Amino acid sequence: MLAFSFAGGLPLCAKEPLRSSPDDFLNLLNGNPADAAAHIDRIDQHWGPGDKAMLVEILSMGFRRRSASAIEKIILKKTGQDANTDLNALWQHVWKEPYTPHPDYAEFKEKLYRQIDPRFAEYFAKNPKTEIRLDEIRWGGVLRDGIPPLKDPETLAANKATYLNDGDVVFGVTFNGESRAYPKRILAWHEMVKDHVGGVSINGVYCTLCGSMIVYSTELEGKHYELGTSGFLYRSNKLMYDHTTKSMWSTLEGKPVVGPLVGQGILLKPLYVVTTTWGEWKRRHPDTTVLSLNTGHERNYGEGVAYKDYFSTDRLMFDIPDALKDDRLKNKDRILALRSGKNDGDVLALSVDFLARHPVHQQKLGNKQLVILTDPSGASRVYDAGEKHFTSWDGKTEAVDDAGGKWNVTEAALTGEVMLPRFPAHEAFWFGWHSAFPKTQLVK
Repeated sequence: MLAFSFAGGLPLCAKEPLRSSPDDFLNLLNGNPADAAAHIDRIDQHWGPGDKAMLVEILSMGFRRRSASAIEKIILKKTGQDANTDLNALWQHVWKEPYTPHPDYAEFKEKLYRQIDPRFAEYFAKNPKTEIRLDEIRWGGVLRDGIPPLKDPETLAANKATYLNDGDVVFGVTFNGESRAYPKRILAWHEMVKDHVGGVSINGVYCTLCGSMIVYSTELEGKHYELGTSGFLYRSNKLMYDHTTKSMWSTLEGKPVVGPLVGQGILLKPLYVVTTTWGEWKRRHPDTTVLSLNTGHERNYGEGVAYKDYFSTDRLMFDIPDALKDDRLKNKDRILALRSGKNDGDVLALSVDFLARHPVHQQKLGNKQLVILTDPSGASRVYDAGEKHFTSWDGKTEAVDDAGGKWNVTEAALTGEVMLPRFPAHEAFWFGWHSAFPKTQLVK
C-alpha cells in the first residue's frame, strides 16, 4: 500500500478561502478520521463546481477504506448520488455536468499522481494548457513507460521467424522498398515501437484498449519528437508524452492535448499501415523482416495471450461518457478509420465486416475520392483515386477501373497510367474512434 502525505494545506485556524484547497481533498487519503472530518467540513462549506470530480478521483484510486465513508456522505449530500454504487456511475454523473473544474484541479492531479510516480507531476504542473477535460484523464494503472516501448528492436528475416503462424495478426509497413511486420502478439505487451524502416523514422503506437495501430513520422518541420507512454488515458485511448516538454499527446490525433506544446499547430503526419495476417504479409513481401522475440523483456508473447479477457467481451476497462456511446455497432467492433482534414465532416469509419463484403469500395472524404481495396485476409488498403473509378480487383496485385485500365496494387500506390498514392488509414474499435470523433461518418 502506498503511503500518502500531503504538506502545505492551509491551517484550519486560518482565514478560509472561497474555495477549498487541493490539500483539503488530498489529505482525505491520510486516514486520520479527525483530520478527515475537518477537511470534509471545509469542502462542505466551500463546495463548488468541480469538487465532486476530485472526490470521485480519490475514490477511484482504490483507497476507499481511507475516509471513504466521509467522502461518500458528502457526495450524497451535495449531489444526491449514492457513492456506494460503482465508480462508473459516479464518473458518468461528473461528465454529464458542464466542465467547470475546481480552479486548482491541475494542482490536485499533480500532487495526487506524483505519489505514484514523481514524473507524473510534470504533466499537470503549472496549470498547463489543455484541449481536453482533465476529469476525463484517467490513470491507466502503470508508471510512465511502465508498458515499455521497443526502440530499434531486433528483427528477423521471414524464414527465420518460426515462432509465427500464418494466421497470426501483424501490422505491416513498407517504406522506400523496405518492408517490416510488427506482430500484434508482441506489440500488445509494449504498445509502442520506435523504429527506422526504409530510412524513415517512425513511431508505431498500438492502443490496446481502443484497438488501433497508428504509425506516425517522428519528424515534423525538421524537428524530431521522441514519444513515450504517459501512463494515462483519455476516453480509454492511450495518451503519449514527449520527452522534451512532457506534454501529453492524443494517440488518435497525433497532437499535443495537455502541456506546453498545446496550441502550436503541431500535428504528426500519419503513415500507412495495414492490419493483416503473417501468412498474407510474407506472401506479398517475401523479403520482409519481422520483430524478433528477443525484445529484452520477459513476456508471454503467445498469440492472443495479452489482454485475452479484455478482447473476449464487449465491456470496457475504462468507461467513457454515456453521451459518446453509439450502439450502431458494438463497442469493440472493428472499423477502418480515416481522416482527411481537421473538419468534423472529414472523419470516416467503415465497418470491417462491410469492407469484407465489398472488396472494392469507392468513398468520398472531404475533397478526396478514395478507393478501398480489401483482400481475402480482411486487410484493407486505401488509395487516393483521383478521377478514377475502380470496379474490381483480384485480391492480390491487380485492380481494374471502369474503362478497363489495369493497375498494379502496391503498398505505396496504385500504379498504371499515373500513380495514385496510398492514403493513411488504420483499424480501431468503434467505441474508441467514435469517442474521439463523435461526428464521424459511419459506413456499415
